[in-house]
Amino acid sequence: MGSWEDRYWTSRDGLKLHYRDYAGPADRPPVLCLHGLTRNARDFENIGERLAGEWRVLAVDFRGRGGSDHDPQSSRYMPPVYAADVLQLLDELAIGEAVFIGTSLGGIVTMIVAGFAPQRIAGALLNDVGPELNRPGLDRIASYVGQQLLFRDWDEAAQQFAAKYQDVHPGYDRDDWIRYSKRVARQTGRGIELDYDMAIAEPFRQMDPNTAAAVDAWPLFRALDGKPLVILRGEHSDLFPPSAAQKMLEAVPSAELVTVANVGHAPDFDEPESIAAVDRLLDRVLKR
Repeated sequence: MGSWEDRYWTSRDGLKLHYRDYAGPADRPPVLCLHGLTRNARDFENIGERLAGEWRVLAVDFRGRGGSDHDPQSSRYMPPVYAADVLQLLDELAIGEAVFIGTSLGGIVTMIVAGFAPQRIAGALLNDVGPELNRPGLDRIASYVGQQLLFRDWDEAAQQFAAKYQDVHPGYDRDDWIRYSKRVARQTGRGIELDYDMAIAEPFRQMDPNTAAAVDAWPLFRALDGKPLVILRGEHSDLFPPSAAQKMLEAVPSAELVTVANVGHAPDFDEPESIAAVDRLLDRVLKR
């Protein structure tokens, strides 16, 4: 099992932000892992533990998640702000480029970075996300984001998460759901609670679907053209339809599309298809 150090950086507006730093060689770009909307750096334990020593892995907590400060202004819980935070981290560490692995929101942040600072991306994996997203998936996320849950213990948390998300990870057993619970929640004086600032829901819920649909994210995605690129998709994803993945392949034919069987939104990098896709991406980065 790879070990890590808890480290911190400071955003331009003064927040103390957390990341896990899995040690690795300095002669290759680090792997920078960016999580989804309500998640945190613990989502990338599989990647960090497997790659540590061969690659440096940086798994960040966006502001308002995990070990990072909550933002007193909820209006700043937006992808362009997260992208600026990530670039600030790379600047503070004097890292010129990194391999970006972004799940859902993390993939959106990756595309924003590609649009404004493509030289910082050595390669990228977009996990179950693209420039077009399914409305049913967005509606499902809107139905739960910002609603705090409280459980007596980890067993109850695992049971409740399994009941709610069994269709996303139908292959999970009890131990898997315990691990899932410990990634998305934390122990507090009240019990087991979700590990993010409930205020992240405010900008998400205030978003006008018509305005959002009018924003053309395709130029951001096309900025990844010419770089090692993997598009990872859960077979049963309700957020990232196969039609969008196919359009992405047509826009950037050099990309590799990988579908993870029997998984919804989103693959967790424990599946054989995901593991192999990450390894192929890193091999392409080394052969640039």
